[in-house]
Amino acid sequence: MGSLPFTPSEACSLGVELELQLVNTRDYNLTTDAPDLLRRLKDTEGLKPEITQSMVEINSSVHRGFDTLSAELHALRDALAREARRMNIAIAGGGAHPFQQWSERRIFPTERFLSVSEQYGYLAKQYTVFGQHIHLGCPTGDDALYLCHGLARYLPHFVALSASSPFYQGVDTAFDSSRLSVVNAFPMSGTLPWVHTWEEFEAYFDRMAAFGIVKSMKDFYWDVRPKPEFGTVEIRVCDTPLTVEKAADLAAYAQVLARWLLAERPALSQDIYLIYSYNRFQSCRFGLGGRLVLPGETARPTIGEDILDTLRRLEPHARELGAWGALGRLAADTSRGENGASWLRQAFAETKSLSDTVRRQSLLWMESRASEPQPGDS
Repeated sequence: MGSLPFTPSEACSLGVELELQLVNTRDYNLTTDAPDLLRRLKDTEGLKPEITQSMVEINSSVHRGFDTLSAELHALRDALAREARRMNIAIAGGGAHPFQQWSERRIFPTERFLSVSEQYGYLAKQYTVFGQHIHLGCPTGDDALYLCHGLARYLPHFVALSASSPFYQGVDTAFDSSRLSVVNAFPMSGTLPWVHTWEEFEAYFDRMAAFGIVKSMKDFYWDVRPKPEFGTVEIRVCDTPLTVEKAADLAAYAQVLARWLLAERPALSQDIYLIYSYNRFQSCRFGLGGRLVLPGETARPTIGEDILDTLRRLEPHARELGAWGALGRLAADTSRGENGASWLRQAFAETKSLSDTVRRQSLLWMESRASEPQPGDS
């Protein structure tokens, strides 16, 4: 048994974490009601605190497919929304609150969060940003490392599709996703090393632990990382989408992509990490309109074009997994050039108020797809 054993799990099984904003219903700034909300929902599985008291996190159970995952996410959303209304607060998606001030945040008093605050100082409160993490099951540690490297080429897709943090600290950042700039500040952000066997990864982890830099996998803030205790690979680049439906659709895309990668095993090139930061910046800054550099190719497609081409290639796997409808919705959004950032900017253009923008944002999250308010609705 190695120093960091990998727990086998079913290939391409699926789980989701969603970090959500708690806002008041006066000016729609962040509120500090997470302890009370979680106490009221203590008998509801799948809910937990996050680093500050203005956040809650949904944790799904493990699923084989899109339909059951979507149903669970909707049920958890509905439970949160009901209790939030009783407390006269609201819940919103989105990768960053548009105008909150980080200095006003309060750390949630768990041992780990207080330790993170002690270690990272003001960065801990600045980490009041909101992401979707997608877990994908892997039978072996070697499979997990292959999948981490294979997914690196496609992570800009997930950034651009989920991007919903154009506003930060009261200004339009000109980025579709400003959230990932906050993550970049942590010393162990970025990408995992170019290793291909779990034995090599254990040796790397042991060296980092011997230096005193890390104690567990939680200390790596990589964009995609293995989670050996769960037997998964975790994609960490997504902003929390504005709707639970979009969150489920993104998870379906990740599952289908993982199935294709593990089945087809396209050759990996270390060059993907030479251009990774550039492609990541393009997706954060320009969203679906960003331009990709791809190893061995002279063409520079937009991220939107590359998404549509990839979705077409994945169709057989998507149909076998029952996820073609989810990918079709992502394709439609991509063809229109729409993501959460464009929705938020349109809402602000119409209301001229970030408070009203967050009000619409919270209505969008808390209601069903059939009654989604659109910019232009009162």
